[in-house]
Amino acid sequence: MLAAFSALLVGAALTERSAIYDAAPRVSSPVASTAPATSAGAEAAPGRDTDLQLYDVIAERVRAGDNYYQAAVEEQRARGFPVRPGLAVRLPTLAHVHAAVGPYGLMVLAALLGIGTLVAWHYRLRDISGTTNKLRIILLLVVIGAVMGLKPQYLALHEVWSGMLIALALGLYRPRRWWPALIAGALALAVRELALPFVLLMGALALLRGNRGEALAWGAVIALFGAGLVAHLGQVAQFTTPADPEGPNWFALRGLGGVTSNVALSSPLYLLPGWLAAPLALLPLLGWAGWRTRFGETGFLLCAGYSLLFAIAGRDNNFYWALMVMPVWFVGLAFVPRALASLWASARGN
Repeated sequence: MLAAFSALLVGAALTERSAIYDAAPRVSSPVASTAPATSAGAEAAPGRDTDLQLYDVIAERVRAGDNYYQAAVEEQRARGFPVRPGLAVRLPTLAHVHAAVGPYGLMVLAALLGIGTLVAWHYRLRDISGTTNKLRIILLLVVIGAVMGLKPQYLALHEVWSGMLIALALGLYRPRRWWPALIAGALALAVRELALPFVLLMGALALLRGNRGEALAWGAVIALFGAGLVAHLGQVAQFTTPADPEGPNWFALRGLGGVTSNVALSSPLYLLPGWLAAPLALLPLLGWAGWRTRFGETGFLLCAGYSLLFAIAGRDNNFYWALMVMPVWFVGLAFVPRALASLWASARGN
């Protein structure tokens, strides 16, 4: 296992593909890089990236009383963003919240969500054996993972909110009191469909552990989301035509380099050289795997599952998808020394 993981780290350094230097450490879209910054009837804030300008203007139009789907399709089309397939248009949840509370309201909500997540993790970790002397380190690692997304200029990103809600759900979860985590997971899914792997994981783990009532509840969330997604796609179809070009295929099969570049560009690791940031991006997986508790098992499966997603799907400019797991990703670093010591002892036959 030591040899295999060492080879994986070397492979990460060799396959980082200079993606960390090819993509800027911010949200970017080559589709929109030459598109106009504003469209008729809306004014975008200067200095904002095109993706973020888009979400700002859509929220402004929703606040002014425009239909979300009409506003989203028109603004994406005007900026050269694809509107087909229907998933190219984001779910309306965050736009309506943004329109209701405004940019300063989003900052307040983000602060409350961040504090609530840390409090939830604090009380959750106190119930887990072996974490008492690591509590402060773990909470600091949660902050480090979340710090990029919680910058005020990035709060228009759906992945930021969905990722923090996933972290909150993990902190709130108790085997006998799972409904708060269920609500947080459902909210994450309502903001961004990329939260579906997390909800599926929680439902599968509940079923495997014999918690049928909980498994049914997670299944109900998935069923409601499926119905909502069908309605969403139907609304998008009302404002699009076959003449609208389809966006590039998301199944880019970027492999290990896709995982490491996503994580590095969505975290403070982007400050490091690519050959160093890439293996460091994978190191938390070893720690999560070595945390031999149900919480550690859930965290490892979550991070490993999203790693597989990043290796298969998403283009280089979709690196911010990693914000879905960044608040929990680096927590595994707290348990890397223990995992290495255990593996070394096993290798020596102890």
